[in-house]
Amino acid sequence: MATCDVCGREESMPYNCRHCGGTYCSEHRLPENHDCTSLNNWNDPQGVFDSGFDDGVESGGRSGNTSLLDKLPIDTGPGGPLGYFRGNATYTFLALMWITFLCQWIALFVGGQALHGALFTLSTAHPEYVWTWVTSVFAHDPGGITHLVFNSIVVFFFGPLVERYVGSKNFAILFVVSGALAGLGQVAISAAQGVPTSVLGASGAALAIMGVLTVLNPNLKVYLYFILPVPIWVLTIGTALISVVYIGTGGGGPIAHGAHLVGLLIGLGYGEYIRRTRNVRTPDQFQLGGGGPGGPGGPGGRRRF
Repeated sequence: MATCDVCGREESMPYNCRHCGGTYCSEHRLPENHDCTSLNNWNDPQGVFDSGFDDGVESGGRSGNTSLLDKLPIDTGPGGPLGYFRGNATYTFLALMWITFLCQWIALFVGGQALHGALFTLSTAHPEYVWTWVTSVFAHDPGGITHLVFNSIVVFFFGPLVERYVGSKNFAILFVVSGALAGLGQVAISAAQGVPTSVLGASGAALAIMGVLTVLNPNLKVYLYFILPVPIWVLTIGTALISVVYIGTGGGGPIAHGAHLVGLLIGLGYGEYIRRTRNVRTPDQFQLGGGGPGGPGGPGGRRRF
C-alpha cells in the first residue's frame, strides 16, 4: 500500500510519475491532475502529455515559444546533455557551488585575496558590492573542502523534497533570496556589534530549505549519520537556540550564526505560506549523513555559513 501525495488516499496499485517522482492514485496520476512540477518544462501550455510523449522532445524542447535555453547552440531538451538540469534546480545549484569553488581558486591564483574578496566575499567593508550578495551564496572557504562538502550534503538531501512540492522556479527563488538575505543579515549583525567580518557559504539557503520542511512535516525523521532518528523540528529548534545564544553573547567562533538564523526564519515563513495555500504531503522519514548546515569563519574574520 502507498499513499497518494495529493489526496492521501491509500492505493494498492499506485502510479509513480516519471516526471516529478511523486506517488499518486488513479485520480491524480496524470501530470495535470497533480500539478506536476515538470509541466512548465515541456513547452506544453495545455498540460497535455498524458501519453508520455511530447512533440517538443524531438526538437529539444524548441516547439512553440522559445526560451533562453532553447537558443543555446546545444540540445537543451529532455533528451539532450543538459536535459537532466531542466526542472532540477537543486542539482543545478549544487553544480554551481562546485564550479564556483573552482573559480575561487582561479581568482586566488590570478589576483590573490584581493581579487577573490572582491568577486566572492560579502563583507562589512564592502556591502555595496552587490554581486557578492549572490556569489557569496555559492562560494565557500577555499582553504578547505569540508565546508563545501557539508553544505552540499544538506542541499543534496533536503533540496529535492522542497523543490518537488514548490516547483523548480519557486525553489530557485527561495535558494538565492534566502542565501543572499542570510549573508546580508550576518553582515548587518556584525556591523551593529562593531565587528568587521565577511561571509561565504550556502548554509543560509540550506537552513531555509530545512525550515520549509519543518513547517510542512515537523515529524519528518532525519537519520543523523544513518543511525540516530531525530524529528526535523528538534533539529530546527536546536539550531535556532544555538544561533540565538551565540548572537546574544557574541561568541560562536568562526560560524556565522546570524546567517543561520535569518535563513531558518525565511524558510519557516515560506513554509507556513506554502502550508496555508497548497495541499502538500512529505515523506515521514529521511536519511541524512550529517548534522546541520554550517561552517567556520569568525568574528573579525571570514565567516563561512
